[in-house]
Amino acid sequence: MSHDDQLQQAVLAELSWEPSITAAHIGVTAKDGVVTLTGHVESFAQKHATEAAARRVRGVDAVAEEIEVRLPVETRRSDEEIAAAAIDRLAWDVSIPSDAIQVTVEQGWLTLTGQVDRHYQQEAAEQDVRRLFGVVGVSNRTTIKAAVSASTISNDIMHALHRSWFDPKTIGVSARDGRVRLSGTAPSSYARRVAVATAWAAPGTTEVVNEIVIA
Repeated sequence: MSHDDQLQQAVLAELSWEPSITAAHIGVTAKDGVVTLTGHVESFAQKHATEAAARRVRGVDAVAEEIEVRLPVETRRSDEEIAAAAIDRLAWDVSIPSDAIQVTVEQGWLTLTGQVDRHYQQEAAEQDVRRLFGVVGVSNRTTIKAAVSASTISNDIMHALHRSWFDPKTIGVSARDGRVRLSGTAPSSYARRVAVATAWAAPGTTEVVNEIVIA
């Protein structure tokens, strides 16, 4: 069995293992570490969970996601109902500043705009709305407010990376006006994602450019 075939079978097994996914309607192909997902699911939450499950598999370097959301009749909602539910859900989330995020919905596709203080608030907002009935997709166009001083971002991120298991000789960090660039090598796609998450956690980070390669 070729490496591509082994990776395909591993992803299929992971999708079957994930209880929130109906794997029978999902197709998987693999080529040189790139996994392509096709088929359909019944909610946007399942679509997101499918991609997340595929990325967990060792050997997956990238995921091309071509899954369609086909809502069952009983879960369909009007755009007005989705927007109202999203606004209500965001208002109940204590991690998101009050009235910081605006919501628009078109044919079930929900778009978030506005400004927040930190990246985790962007992620929280998207997590809040992706599980709502009737949502077929989410575009997170929120931005992060620029910090008054971002001069120490590079050092802060390097210290955070070195507190974990990253070798200081393998990762490079540079920052300018809140835009962080990561370079160097990581042993796996998981380690690469950890490095990105670490960079986003630094106060003042407004963008992360990930140029880390897997070695």
